[in-house]
Amino acid sequence: MKTIHVNIKSIAKSAVVLCLSSLTLASCNDFLGYTPTAVVDENKAYSDPDGMVTSAYAMLGDCWYTYPFNLWPYGDLASDDCLKGGSGTTDTDYHSVEIFSTLTPTLGHLDELWYRLYCAISRCNRALVSLDEYGESKLGAATTKQRIAEVKFLRAHFYYKLFMVFNKIPWIDEEVYKNNLQEKTRNDALTHEQLWDKIIGDFETAYNDLPEQPSDGGGRANKVAAAAYLAKCYLQRAWGNGYEDSTGVNFINKDYMQKVVDYTDVVAKSRYGYLEDYGDIFLPEYDNSKESVFAVQASDYADDHTTFGRGNWSNVLNGAWKMWSCGWDFQKPSQDFVNAFKTDNGLPEFDDYSKTNDHPVNGKPTAQKWDPRLFHTVGMPTFPYKYEKNFTLTTDNSRTPNTYGYYTTLKCVPQRGKGETYNGSWQAFAMNDYVIRYTDVMLDRAEALIELGRLEEARTIINDIRQRAANSVSKHIEYAADQCKISLYPDTYFKDKETARKCLRWERRLETGQEHERFFDLRRWGMLSSTLNSYFTREVNDSYDGQVYAQYYKDAHFTKGKNEFFPVPYNQIYYIPGLYTQNKGY
Repeated sequence: MKTIHVNIKSIAKSAVVLCLSSLTLASCNDFLGYTPTAVVDENKAYSDPDGMVTSAYAMLGDCWYTYPFNLWPYGDLASDDCLKGGSGTTDTDYHSVEIFSTLTPTLGHLDELWYRLYCAISRCNRALVSLDEYGESKLGAATTKQRIAEVKFLRAHFYYKLFMVFNKIPWIDEEVYKNNLQEKTRNDALTHEQLWDKIIGDFETAYNDLPEQPSDGGGRANKVAAAAYLAKCYLQRAWGNGYEDSTGVNFINKDYMQKVVDYTDVVAKSRYGYLEDYGDIFLPEYDNSKESVFAVQASDYADDHTTFGRGNWSNVLNGAWKMWSCGWDFQKPSQDFVNAFKTDNGLPEFDDYSKTNDHPVNGKPTAQKWDPRLFHTVGMPTFPYKYEKNFTLTTDNSRTPNTYGYYTTLKCVPQRGKGETYNGSWQAFAMNDYVIRYTDVMLDRAEALIELGRLEEARTIINDIRQRAANSVSKHIEYAADQCKISLYPDTYFKDKETARKCLRWERRLETGQEHERFFDLRRWGMLSSTLNSYFTREVNDSYDGQVYAQYYKDAHFTKGKNEFFPVPYNQIYYIPGLYTQNKGY
């Protein structure tokens, strides 16, 4: 007999209430005849297919700052949008992620991320085995079909994360699991294109078999979310394989771009849409709004009646110093990112934005105007923290300003006056973590439309997004109204693809900044080395009112043909020597 160890938590705000937070197999001999508490017989667990599906859902939020499933260190920190933060460069293993020159396969956090994502995939495979054996007898054919589609959506989601970070990954599905071939499956057995086929295949099953709106829980995967994810996959795939010598405008696959348009059609015609105010998107009271196509569900212990709630542990480090009881001050927006919000007659300063460093000061407007989204995204001294005037940021709210400056991230935290989800030696917030939001899907659509030559349609989408930003001043950031100016793009900006691309790429940076996308955007466009090495040169000269910082960037360098992907972790390669091969350059 084998046993399954179960640690039960709660996922709030969805029909998925029961979580099996850790599931490992061990023989009874390991326990010397003692029957531990909270152990479920393996056969009993597998005979409960709905419970096994719930255990797969539980993995969505089974994360920690050393293995954040939202990938903020790899999407934000590795880009030109943010600095690591914390108490100094040795605080956590992430310093090498932001400078690249010291990045090696021995990085412990990479190994944890790989391992934990494969734990999530294992949970999905076990659920599929349970559904295959017990689904129809316990749930009926229709529900079983839906549950299989949900689990394949989840498995594809976890594989997408792995693929985006590590590139060379072994494809382990339920057949590999059933035949115990995990330790014989190579990470180079499938080509880049074949891996895309596998991930897309799972999402296609989800798209074909899921309802648009499940009747049994808002936190479950649905047909529209699968369409949005398929569009995201095809957009990444359309530009090339990620390495700069085979990625970019010269490698665009227009058939894949058309797939992006086709699948975003589904989202555009669905019940989802733009929230009226940009600031509302990042407040917990708007979780699961029409902007949220798919999100990892979080909860507060006061609401779900558990000890600690279901906090967002990926972002546990990212609260402002001295603002929260445990604000560790990570994910610090860069000066280059702040500069990108500058406007001239309401439009971006594409070519001049980085010629001088600047920042707004509350109550002291100047001739320099800013895109309103800056004040929703970046916390700055003299301004209210997340809109609350009783909690105004000062220079004391930065932990190591001589290293990381004074800006703080805003999107991933609630308002301070609303309290903390879990308050102890660590701190977490009851804020859902967006996987896909509606505006992100529409930007994917606009990008594909530009590459297909449908420039005016793309301009309409981008201007709709800019109009929402223009309308997002009076409700939350009225104190910055005299510092904001944003205009819609005239048709002259969309007469050629090159200029239209520049507008789209700028819009993605401003709209989705600090949402863990920037590095992957730059990689898709084949722009990592030129963008990041130029950024390192500029950012090393940062100063804020005389305080110099970010000088560690003097040691930073991005190597083309190597750093586009992160290395396969050392522990994984040497666990079974010869089974896995390393990414190029490491």
